[in-house]
Amino acid sequence: MVSIEHLSIEYSSRPILDDITFLINPRDRVALVGKNGAGKTTLLRLLAGVETPSSGRISKMGDLSIGYLPQVMMHVDGKTLREDVMSVIGNRESDIGDEARFIAEMDRTIIGLGFERKDFDRPCSEFSGGWRMRIELAKILLQHPDLLLLDEPTNHLDIESIQWLEEFLKTNGSALVLVSHDRAFLDNVTTRTIEITLGRIYDYNVPYSQFKVLRQERHEQQVRAYLNQQKMIQETEEFIERFRYKATKAVQVQSRIKQLEKLERLEVDTEDNSRLSLRFPPAPRSGDFPVIIEDLRKDFGEHMVFQNATFTIRRGEKVAFVGKNGEGKTTLVRCIMGQLDYMGQLKIGHNVKIGYFAQNQAALLDGELTVFQTIDNVAVGDIRTQIRNILGAFMFGGEASEKKVKVLSGGERSRLAMIRLLLEPCNLLILDEPTNHLDMQSKDVLKAALKEFNGTVICVSHDRDFLDGLVEKVYEFGGGKVKEHLGGIYDFLRSKRIDSLQELERKGDEAMRLKGEEAKGESSSKLDYAAQKAAAAARRKKEKQIADIEAAIAKLEQEQKEMEEVLANVAQQTTENFQRYEHIKREMEQRLYEWEILSEEE
Repeated sequence: MVSIEHLSIEYSSRPILDDITFLINPRDRVALVGKNGAGKTTLLRLLAGVETPSSGRISKMGDLSIGYLPQVMMHVDGKTLREDVMSVIGNRESDIGDEARFIAEMDRTIIGLGFERKDFDRPCSEFSGGWRMRIELAKILLQHPDLLLLDEPTNHLDIESIQWLEEFLKTNGSALVLVSHDRAFLDNVTTRTIEITLGRIYDYNVPYSQFKVLRQERHEQQVRAYLNQQKMIQETEEFIERFRYKATKAVQVQSRIKQLEKLERLEVDTEDNSRLSLRFPPAPRSGDFPVIIEDLRKDFGEHMVFQNATFTIRRGEKVAFVGKNGEGKTTLVRCIMGQLDYMGQLKIGHNVKIGYFAQNQAALLDGELTVFQTIDNVAVGDIRTQIRNILGAFMFGGEASEKKVKVLSGGERSRLAMIRLLLEPCNLLILDEPTNHLDMQSKDVLKAALKEFNGTVICVSHDRDFLDGLVEKVYEFGGGKVKEHLGGIYDFLRSKRIDSLQELERKGDEAMRLKGEEAKGESSSKLDYAAQKAAAAARRKKEKQIADIEAAIAKLEQEQKEMEEVLANVAQQTTENFQRYEHIKREMEQRLYEWEILSEEE
């Protein structure tokens, strides 16, 4: 179907892919793996035709259709969700079926990716970046391309949507090349693994978990071959140096010199730091119940996020917050952190010291420090001797440790903030999507450290493999409720499978009812004129609310900047001014969160 022959590409004279050759066959489901920067995204872009190789060629079947989902994409506004997705109907193969069949399939796909029917007529511009990515994914899946190229498709999906996507990819018949750091997703979807390392590829006709075993065996063989070659090189160089000026050995010396010149030097991928033993500093003992919640409720304006939330987290427990995006996981975390007000009771236990990781944590790092200095400033005791190993495990090895924070990407800053958090003493860790910017080795390091941590952990995550074996209790957010499930993440998912079947039956009954109504000539898809006016008025109201909040944010940003200038003067560093500055920051956070809720509101 696709033939890649002697393909090479380089950036600024640095080779990324070097003379690689392989085939993609019909119905292949390929996991493309390798360290960050190895060239996975580059190879996807080459296959998609977005980039051109430096040498070699890619041959495709004449009428091959390709669907490509990049990590970052441009969006075009001006359409509703339904209109945007319907726009791809002309790109589908002629044997797919008529428009009515497409609409039924479109509904299943959009709902499977987490949207609700009331979202269908919302303008695409109202959705956040993560939801816009889901729209693009739906458009690609509905075109049924011969080859799907997906670059980190699960980054913005919740667990239920990931499971739906798994089933779709396993049964839809398209060939697939997939980049993902979600180990469980790779194992459930792919049957072949191609690793990119040092510009070369290694092709294994097995799923990811089996590849890991075979890869370890290959790595050990490479290390042995490399060490043997290094020993031979050293002995040869010693011979040359010893007999360089002896006439009787001139022929042998020249022969050895030519031997070294012709030698193809072996390379071994950098040391696998996934087995690095990283430990948190001992957690100071907290009270028996670090978090006690009773009848907690949180609203944003007229939008109720959750209510009647009641549960207790005991000292030493490791729990997960899961559920669809926008159901209140991060909202509850921010209530625990004291960043949002609420109704009900929320008590933080005696001597609780919280370590908090959120996506905006990276913004708090000092841009003028280097990566190494950022960690060196917080590391204490024996851990200081491991700083470079720890940085290497989180993809800051070698020269990367000397970069200044201000030149790092958003993902790199997030990783650095995570390392910094790991080294600070606390007894309640709250982690909000901690694995989004970590590769598999870094996730393994973090997971092992959390399992050894003797404090309490609350983890908001959609990464099943990361949560498996780590958490012993799951709190499910959805429908305005928070439900407690005892057991690990897969115990929870097994129980949800049963619930989903019951839900499916209920939806099936509803579908039959709607079908009967359509047979009687009724239409459930058209709104009457009054309803259309009401919907338009509601949209205008929301647009005004968003505009008002954006204006308030702009004003607060200016006030914050002015206060920072005031506080830069030592004479102005009064208690009153510091309190004013903190008030502005809290107000800013509140407004930003209101903007986020309105932008993502279902």
